[in-house]
Amino acid sequence: MGCFSFLKVMMILFNLAIFLGGGALLGVGIWVAVDGSSFSSIFGSSSALQFVNVSYFLIIIGAILVVLGFLGCCGAQKESKCLLIMFFSIVLIIFIAEIAAAVVALVYTSLAENILQTTVTPTLKNQYGKVTEVTQIWNTTMSKVKCCGLMNYTDFTDSYYYKEHGDMYPPFCCNSVNALCNETEAHNSKLPGCFQQLLSDVRKNAGVVGGVAVGICVLEIAAMVVSMYLYCQLDKK
Repeated sequence: MGCFSFLKVMMILFNLAIFLGGGALLGVGIWVAVDGSSFSSIFGSSSALQFVNVSYFLIIIGAILVVLGFLGCCGAQKESKCLLIMFFSIVLIIFIAEIAAAVVALVYTSLAENILQTTVTPTLKNQYGKVTEVTQIWNTTMSKVKCCGLMNYTDFTDSYYYKEHGDMYPPFCCNSVNALCNETEAHNSKLPGCFQQLLSDVRKNAGVVGGVAVGICVLEIAAMVVSMYLYCQLDKK
């Protein structure tokens, strides 16, 4: 088996796996969107699984993987230059977007923090305790991550929840479950904001996160190299 044939088979198998994986994610995403109650009854009552934005995320990622898998698999199988160059272009766009996102995350953390404060904090103040979906998302996040608000407990000051509960903060903002979570108790508890806590967790697992990111980048580069090699070799056949 020559180099071209070997890489062609590898390209087909690799993208077939991507296609099947994307199809599975797409199916789960549609299932969650259509019948979230059945999904949560099987996998647990965690409210994070009940939200439509989770299903949208799965559907988008699944659809991208299905398209990529189809283009790569069919492009290699049919030896189609058009499909191969489309596959190469999409992977390149994703690769550049990932690099740009990594640079922004590393260099402009404070900018991301300001953007989140501008967009998320008003939602927290106006909808927490009022909109069921928003309340469940934040309750799950604060319970699992052991945090309070986006930046700290003051995000709830003068909020809808604060006014409706007699100037009290959500119980997640206080260490003591028995005492009322007033401003003094919340201040003394010194629970971090969810943004800083999540950022801290990412930094603690920087090695794992970096390893996964590098692995994904290597696979993307390999896919681009192989697709371009097949594309160029087709001119010589």
